Amino acid sequence: MHTMTVDEKKLRYMEYIHRETGERHHTNAEDMRQYEMLRAGDPGTVEEAVRIFASDLPGHVSNDPVRNCKYLFVASVTMACRTAMAAGMEPERVYNSSDLFILRMDELDSVEAVRALHKEMFAFYLREVRAVPRRTPYSRPVAGCVDYIYEHLHQRIGVADLAERVGLSESYLSTLFKKEMGRSISDYVLDRRVEAACNMLKFSDYSCADIGAILAFSSQSHFIRAFKARTGLTPRTYRERFFQA
Repeated sequence: MHTMTVDEKKLRYMEYIHRETGERHHTNAEDMRQYEMLRAGDPGTVEEAVRIFASDLPGHVSNDPVRNCKYLFVASVTMACRTAMAAGMEPERVYNSSDLFILRMDELDSVEAVRALHKEMFAFYLREVRAVPRRTPYSRPVAGCVDYIYEHLHQRIGVADLAERVGLSESYLSTLFKKEMGRSISDYVLDRRVEAACNMLKFSDYSCADIGAILAFSSQSHFIRAFKARTGLTPRTYRERFFQA
């Protein structure tokens, strides 16, 4: 298999041009300052992020100004998400909000609009981080479990599998997870599955039975019981009330 690599000649040429013209990227310290401020919940975060994003130093990744701005936006929201999660923001809320910001960005057609959305994005994550200033950041094993659960809701997820994945005993992982997340692993998995089911019921054409099967509920009755326990409605009633064509 042929492996693509960076064109060394072009790389050296860019280094030469930037050296001769005095052009440069932000230093790592300059770039990371906005994220350090975000993690600390600093009120000046948004102003700093706007300043960095609007400067001429973030990078040149496309000859089209709007596309260049969009690419830089994706890089920025990715870093902001990781920072917010490290500060204690609920991982799935992080992932979902990131998706929504990128979807909105994709529809924009001007640099000004992308920059405005970038400001809104940083303001959103700052509010989220400031809302959980005393929450202990997730430990690596628990964060690993949360990521795995998010990506494998369509499969059976057992405590033994998670414990093996993060290198802990089942009992220790269960205790650690409940301490940090405030609920057991099994309850957390069901909560995430029901949340995913809510989105599918609102925005997809899959039948209730198909959704239950896709999200790996053991049976249709199990899906209905778990869904009603968490929403107060059956899946069918939920769809009738909230479906968005």
